[in-house]
Amino acid sequence: MKINVEIDEALERLEVLIRAKEWNEEVSLLMERLQERRRSYFSGVNDDTRHIFKPEEILYLYTENKTVVARTEDGRYRMKERLYELEKELDPEHFVRLSKSAIANLDALQKFEASFNGTLCVYFKNGEKEYVSRKYVSEIRNKLEGKG
Repeated sequence: MKINVEIDEALERLEVLIRAKEWNEEVSLLMERLQERRRSYFSGVNDDTRHIFKPEEILYLYTENKTVVARTEDGRYRMKERLYELEKELDPEHFVRLSKSAIANLDALQKFEASFNGTLCVYFKNGEKEYVSRKYVSEIRNKLEGKG
C-alpha cells in the first residue's frame, strides 16, 4: 500500500481519496476504519453525580447486575450504554474484549497469569484482576504481539 499526504491550506475540511485497481476487502476495511466515529468523552454516574472521563482513563468496563460499570483510577461509574455499544466506540488498538462481560484497556494491564481451567487471569496496574475467557485469549495474544 502506498500512502500520500498533501497539505493544502485552501481546503476547508479534511478530504480522503482512496485509489485502487478494484473494490476489495482491503478497500472495504479502509472505508470502515475511516467512517468510524470515536467518542472523545464518556460519562457515568457515581453517588447520583454524573462524571465525565476520557476513554484512556478507563481501566476496564464490566457488567454487574445487568448494568455496565466503567472502572477508572478515580472510581466506578454506572454507564447507560450496553457493553457492545461501548465496544464499538472504543479504539480497538487500545481496548480488547476479555469476556462476554468485560473489556479492558491494554494500557492498564500489568500481567497475565494462566488459570487452571484454560482461562487467563489479567492483573491491572491498580492491583485489580479480571478473568479472560478462552474464547478471547487468542485475540488478546494477537493484539499484544502486534498482529491484531
